[in-house]
Amino acid sequence: MVCAYVALGANLGDAAAALRRAIQELGNLPLTQVRQSSSLYRTAPLDTDSRTEASAPGSDYLNAVIELETGLTAPALLDHLQQIEQEAGRERPYRNAPRTLDLDLLLYGSACMESERLTLPHPRMMRRAFVLVPLAEIAPSLVSAAQLEAVARQRIERLEQVKLHSR
Repeated sequence: MVCAYVALGANLGDAAAALRRAIQELGNLPLTQVRQSSSLYRTAPLDTDSRTEASAPGSDYLNAVIELETGLTAPALLDHLQQIEQEAGRERPYRNAPRTLDLDLLLYGSACMESERLTLPHPRMMRRAFVLVPLAEIAPSLVSAAQLEAVARQRIERLEQVKLHSR
């Protein structure tokens, strides 16, 4: 079994319900258990593609991070994440488009890998408050004060004291 961390985000439809449903589905994966989840956070869209009118900044995102214990391989876990996104109506019309659900595999144990499909640790996680702040909430040893300071100017608001998932 391996400890893995997954970032969740959504800004279309009932985003909070989509995140809760995704956590439930992740807990139902074979050889996988949700160990803990962060609070829910509201964040501004980042890195939107300003070259198209359709990519004008959209609604704020709701974000969280969960810890999984899994016996799945990293590529198999990624396959399941993408399947859950598709079932939630995820479309990819352009880079960083608004979405019904986004699931990113951040960390998979101590694995370091780079392939066309999967890079671990997630290559942009250290530049995103919507990843680092919730990750620090559930796994403070994985995020340094300097890393949090580097994203301190990004707007992020904790919405719930209650976790999205409890054991």
